[in-house]
Amino acid sequence: MQFSKLALGIATLSVIMTLSACSKNEQKNTSNEITATTPVSGEASTLLERNTEQQLIQTLQTNFDKAGLKTKILNIRNTEIANMYWVTLEGFPAVLASADGKYIFQGDIIRLGDKKIHHVSEDLQAGDNKAKFAALNVKDLIVYPAQGKTKHTVYVFTDSSCPYCHKFHGHIAEMNQKGIEVRYIAWPRGEQFFPTMQNIWCSEDRKAAFDQAIAGLEVHATACQNPVQAQYQLGMNIGVNGTPAVYSQDGRYLGGYIEPADLLKRLDEK
Repeated sequence: MQFSKLALGIATLSVIMTLSACSKNEQKNTSNEITATTPVSGEASTLLERNTEQQLIQTLQTNFDKAGLKTKILNIRNTEIANMYWVTLEGFPAVLASADGKYIFQGDIIRLGDKKIHHVSEDLQAGDNKAKFAALNVKDLIVYPAQGKTKHTVYVFTDSSCPYCHKFHGHIAEMNQKGIEVRYIAWPRGEQFFPTMQNIWCSEDRKAAFDQAIAGLEVHATACQNPVQAQYQLGMNIGVNGTPAVYSQDGRYLGGYIEPADLLKRLDEK
């Protein structure tokens, strides 16, 4: 997935490499320096890694600030790629960063060597997404439970004004019959669509209100504290750039509009 606004701003950095998918300064010794007197128990390497990560956070944040990029580093962790770290950002999709803080990469990173290619960056993003989905309050979503035993659960970023969301919604009953629980997350595609989505989420019967909006009728509701803005931001954070955007419960992006048979097949393959 592309990272739109961030990619434009990052172009101002002196050296940038961006890998697209379809749509340090020298480290100085500090008081935390690991010495030869540290016990050989694994603790030394853990502390050294933590120190390295903190230095990288400081360097990256400084570079972002210099470039005028309004983002904050939320988390950073090592990866299987030598000298590359997975960096979670506030308001933008995660990126891979070099250990010196001079380069960032966003897109498909593939590991070769096995019979099947391994999507390294996809696995890292899926792990982040899974945690974010698990943290959602189900009461803040529009949920269509599976009939009988629940085989799979999908999270779908949707907008009542989106034609392909209408088409996807028309298959809800069939998906439920196949054992798929569908959980809608609000993701208005533009400012002009926020009022309708907020009215849907403020309605006593969100399902009926969503159906009404899809039918082209106005939805009226008393203003309330609603999660639409937060859900929209969630989508931005994980790289959503259109609707519908369908994700498995383990955080993997499955695609946009998908017919029920194909959706079940993709879920079964995971």
